Amino acid sequence: MSAFLTLHEPTLRLAAFGGVLALMALLEVALPRRGRTGPRLHRWVTNVALAGAGTLVLRIAVPLLAVGVATLAEREGFGLFHWVGTPEIAAFVLSFFALDLLVYAQHVAFHKYGLLWRLHRVHHADTDVDATTGIRFHPVEILISMAIKMAAVALLGAPAGAVILFEVVLNAAAMFNHSNLRIGPSTDRWLRRIIVTPDMHRVHHSIHRDEHDMNFGFNLSFWDRLSGTYRAEPREGQESMRLGLAEYPAPAPQGLGWSLMNPFWGSANPDDTPRRERTI
Repeated sequence: MSAFLTLHEPTLRLAAFGGVLALMALLEVALPRRGRTGPRLHRWVTNVALAGAGTLVLRIAVPLLAVGVATLAEREGFGLFHWVGTPEIAAFVLSFFALDLLVYAQHVAFHKYGLLWRLHRVHHADTDVDATTGIRFHPVEILISMAIKMAAVALLGAPAGAVILFEVVLNAAAMFNHSNLRIGPSTDRWLRRIIVTPDMHRVHHSIHRDEHDMNFGFNLSFWDRLSGTYRAEPREGQESMRLGLAEYPAPAPQGLGWSLMNPFWGSANPDDTPRRERTI
């Protein structure tokens, strides 16, 4: 399996990204959970452009990427799993879970520490959360996230196939759980026992600080339950809850220039973000 994933990596990544994004966009039209507060096009262009900028920055700054580190670890035999002789299947499964836990912990850190929050608030400033919000991250946040992941992969000696599968699944999961998709209550209850559902993650995008500091998981849901950061529902209800950041009302966050420059404005304290109503 690892060899297959490594051999077909570019095709798998592109197919998963394009297929899931298109599917979620169609389902959001057919089965919307909430009414939109603004037009889609401007937001979509900005969110997709941010994703493209992040990919470009990665390719220029760290062309090796996490998969490259995993391949190097396999060739040179470094990392925990290589040192202790962990069987390939066990290393594959353990790497997937370890990387998912890392993403959870990293997400908590980006909310807690001011300089990281400056970057991450670009993601939270989106006032209409949908599938494209799942790829809306500042390029510098993407760069930092990749550096953390590369370090973890090197430390673990994670198999390249596991890294590829994890990144494909995480990207698809982010678009799914950010989607404006209506899922039946009973189905949602069962799904969120294992994975993060749109209703579960939407709480994290609440305008209320005590709610957006909950439900940090991006893929597997039990990290929040185990860590005490799980909240089932927003106080205002799924259809009435306000999304985004109070300090940055629409339409400013929909602008690409605003999104790229926002981390360089105002306070770095997550509890003291100043109000700015710039439009670029």
